[in-house]
Amino acid sequence: MKNILLSILLFVCCIFVSNGQQTISGNFSPAEDYKWLIAYHLIPGSQRYVADTAIKNGSFSLKIEQNAPTGIYRIVYAIPQEEFYFDIIYNGKESIVLEFTAENGARFISSKENILYNTYFNQINEIENNIISFYNSGNTNKKDFLKLMSDLKSHQENFESKSNDLLVNTFIKANAPYISEKYETVETFINRKKEHYFSEMNFGNKVLQASEYLTSKITNYVFTSLPLGINNLDDTQNAIIANVKTIQDKLHAQEKKYATSVFYTLWKMASQNNLNQVSDFIYQTSLNTLALETNNVEITNEVKVHQRLRLGEIAPNLTWIENGIEKNLNTLTGSQNYIITFWSSTCSHCLKDLPILHEALKTHPNTKVIAVGLEDDESNWLQESKKLADFTHVIALKKWESDYAKLYDIHQTPLYFILNNKKEFVAYPETNEEVLDFLTTKN
Repeated sequence: MKNILLSILLFVCCIFVSNGQQTISGNFSPAEDYKWLIAYHLIPGSQRYVADTAIKNGSFSLKIEQNAPTGIYRIVYAIPQEEFYFDIIYNGKESIVLEFTAENGARFISSKENILYNTYFNQINEIENNIISFYNSGNTNKKDFLKLMSDLKSHQENFESKSNDLLVNTFIKANAPYISEKYETVETFINRKKEHYFSEMNFGNKVLQASEYLTSKITNYVFTSLPLGINNLDDTQNAIIANVKTIQDKLHAQEKKYATSVFYTLWKMASQNNLNQVSDFIYQTSLNTLALETNNVEITNEVKVHQRLRLGEIAPNLTWIENGIEKNLNTLTGSQNYIITFWSSTCSHCLKDLPILHEALKTHPNTKVIAVGLEDDESNWLQESKKLADFTHVIALKKWESDYAKLYDIHQTPLYFILNNKKEFVAYPETNEEVLDFLTTKN
């Protein structure tokens, strides 16, 4: 029953003008862990700086200017910013008071918008979970099922009424769930839920586009709205691709900047889960064209790096001179695995870890190591590489700007890639211990 869809709790952004100066204030705990915060206003595919303030002894008070736009504000409290943040609804008519802990996130003490928003989604998720439990238990009692549908309908109507004239109303209405008027089997219910998943959603609504809400509804639909009974990767990817096609139709007439951000999110999720057919389809049919049209070179470069280095791909070739003869990775033979490690003779971590790996690999005679030194000059590299005599050594001058550092997208050392005997990527261990664990368990 894992494919039964659940609503995702996310936030909204809009463009109305506030009516007066308000504040966002509260406490962070433990106080010693937090020093500063920044507020951004979220807009479609981006964000704009609003204000910042110090967190003193765990407390903060952020004054919002009178002409600040209403909508969703992102509160960033640490770096990296894309990881340490939470979002709040700001309507310009009420000050917001909250408490934040790393364990529980933000809890709102004062804010009708935010309290109502969180209450709505918490309660509707509880009802959705009850529906899942109903089907998982094998219950086929029609009265029990219709009671759940009645609860769902009452909840939706109640919160639409409560949120009238509030910013959150747009999202509560957009989130209106499928409600059946008669008992349905789980297969029928899932199919109907999918059919109605976007029934109340206006894809051209700029308020929805400016939030993360619509993008998250889309990703939930694409990756979880799958037929029951799928039990292999190819069928799973084909089903996901069919969902992507639906989204392509929905976003066909929308602004390219917004569509780019959505398809980039979908591509990234597919890539991170090694769904190569899906990620390639998204890039070839949508993302590549959109990235070019919006002049988003970063996305194009990221995709190319991913495609070059992903699991199953043949590693980009490396060449070196050995005893006066040019050799290369592509033509190496005789080993079960090959390890490419990027290091530097000026990297203290490398000088500690690589000798340990060098010694440990003596018990793995079917593994060959190609060590690529990212260096400014040869002198120190020649001295240190001699201590790793069993490795094949390649030097890449210009360090981070070298061709090999760019080819393999290297930004830190040491870094490891494990290849099979066909020179295909099979693992990306982060430490020498993980290298050895892979060789021990997989061979």
